[in-house]
Amino acid sequence: IDLLLTDIIMPGINGKELAEQLVTLQPELKVLYMSGYSDKQVIHKVMDNDNITFLQKPFTPTTLHQKIRSILG
Repeated sequence: IDLLLTDIIMPGINGKELAEQLVTLQPELKVLYMSGYSDKQVIHKVMDNDNITFLQKPFTPTTLHQKIRSILG
């Protein structure tokens, strides 16, 4: 897996917890978080790091492609 695309807010486990678990198995894994929540307080409760790669929903396929290309190089 080269890239994990995960929503930040999910039932049961949030995107940060999922990414942390997978990065322990594959340290070079890159992560792209997305969310439809516009409330930054909600997002920052889960994500305590401002240096995350994030994509706000809704997004177009072109925007997603561009973001993935920028992450993977």
